[in-house]
Amino acid sequence: MKKPTHLTVEYVLEVLLKKGRITKDQYQDVQIKGNAQRAKLQKYQETNASRRQYQAANIITPAEIISSFNLLIPDGSGRLLSEDDITRAVAEESGMEYKKIDPLKLKLDVVTSHISKPYAMRHLVVPIEENNTLVTLAVVDPYNLDHIESLQIAKNIKVTLVLTSKTDVLKIIREFYGFRASVQAAESERITSTELGNLEQYIKLRGQDEIEANDQHITSAVEYLMHYAFDQRASDIHIEPKREKSYVRLRIDGVMHYIYTIPRALHAPILSRIKIMSRMNIAEKRRPQDGRIKTNYGGKEMELRVSTIPVAFGEKVVIRIFDPEVLMQDLDQLGFYPREYQLYNAFIHRPNGIILVTGPTGSGKTTTLYSSLKSLSSPDINIITVEDPIEMVIEDFNQIGVQHTAGVSFANILPYILRQDPDVIMVGEIRDKETADHAIQSALTGHLVLTTLHTNDSPSAIIRLMDIGIPYYLIASTVVGIVAQRLVRKICPHCRAIREVAPDDPENKLLDEKVSKLYYGEGCSECRNTGYKGRTGIFEVMEMTENVKNALTRTVTINKLNKAIAADGMMDLKQVALRKMIEGVTTYEEVYSVSG
Repeated sequence: MKKPTHLTVEYVLEVLLKKGRITKDQYQDVQIKGNAQRAKLQKYQETNASRRQYQAANIITPAEIISSFNLLIPDGSGRLLSEDDITRAVAEESGMEYKKIDPLKLKLDVVTSHISKPYAMRHLVVPIEENNTLVTLAVVDPYNLDHIESLQIAKNIKVTLVLTSKTDVLKIIREFYGFRASVQAAESERITSTELGNLEQYIKLRGQDEIEANDQHITSAVEYLMHYAFDQRASDIHIEPKREKSYVRLRIDGVMHYIYTIPRALHAPILSRIKIMSRMNIAEKRRPQDGRIKTNYGGKEMELRVSTIPVAFGEKVVIRIFDPEVLMQDLDQLGFYPREYQLYNAFIHRPNGIILVTGPTGSGKTTTLYSSLKSLSSPDINIITVEDPIEMVIEDFNQIGVQHTAGVSFANILPYILRQDPDVIMVGEIRDKETADHAIQSALTGHLVLTTLHTNDSPSAIIRLMDIGIPYYLIASTVVGIVAQRLVRKICPHCRAIREVAPDDPENKLLDEKVSKLYYGEGCSECRNTGYKGRTGIFEVMEMTENVKNALTRTVTINKLNKAIAADGMMDLKQVALRKMIEGVTTYEEVYSVSG
């Protein structure tokens, strides 16, 4: 195969076809649609890029175009062809080493001292290693290397080249010329405090490439950190002070990931900047504080809830990120199976009654409730919520935040809500008999009430209500349905693979019908080598049928309730999780984590 002067879609397709990574039909399909796809990607990137990103936005690589088609690799693994797969195949063909870059193993001075940020963005190249006078450069195109010779002459260095993906190169440029450079600059200036500035409730974050080098370094570091968390789909940012340093960790898909260590001297300035953004008292260091930040990312508004608490070596801060696209989804996208979806959809369209959503902290209850309210929201329905605290401010709802110091609690606010002519009431949580009594009365007087309980499954919710003093006959007459839920991580579609399962393996011991193969994630750049990307809900939906109502007596037991719901054909959490495992949505390890 003749080597080109630069990578083209045609050449890369031929390489992939030759190596069996795509089929002939896929080859022809991309050939036909390639130009249109390039224009689509170009328009999207230029629209979402800042003025300083235009050079990188204009370079649409063949790997980007081909991977955007989400082609299935024809090896039976069920994996999608990723940008890394394509880059690896091109590296094999060109004879250049393929390198998957680990940012944690790179040194700031190596990355930033040899070339400028504009040069790196223009040519999509970053230095990653240095050995005496030999510098290793990561490049995106193994054939378009005219600028390398000029670089060697200008910098008086010798270089060796490795091939990596454009996505990885841009991540390194953004992180090293952004967050890490800002932290290092702040440390060199020994910054110990920040100016208060203007306390704005709405904080507009600048684009990653719009942050000027001469801006206050602490401010820049905090903004880069938030951008990085948004890019990684993180739900929480943790900044934790230790004896000699501070750790930055992100929670992604429910799992904590170590990201970076910052010098101990910079912990207080960074914390002060976050406090200013969230309108906290920066002088108060001995008591926990809560604040909020409203900002923008990718054309959508983001809510950040900030919490600080004093720990052994200072104040720890946790920033909870609320993405409206995650918090409020279409109900059919949450993970319900058809039967469960139809039942729950019928529950929330009842004119009155109580719907209970149960599960431990972090099981997705808030997402289910907000998504339910979103589906009900319309100009002719009055929705009022009582939350502790308000998770995300949504104009379509009338939201009330619990304020214990002002005497506003779940229990004592409900009688006043009934005077506000509500159609739907959402109560953040039933914690005591008084709140439960008011919720029952609201349902009896013709209102639909959505609320949560902390129980492990649906039948336990009934026992819990009886334990706090609610008579069984009131439960039978007001509760229309109960949903128990958990979140499981989904197998990454980019590195999904098949593994054989023996008849006596633990997986088959849980199943009525044995299986010979299951799916798992091998780990790739798309999923941070975890094998998982994204999460989905598993739902146990219990309807208050005549069988269940007949089983409800003063001395009802869990066993009696379980028999009643089994007769109704309800799938419990374990059965739903196993079904997701068999279908290749999740793994045995995730099933075990939620069902034991």
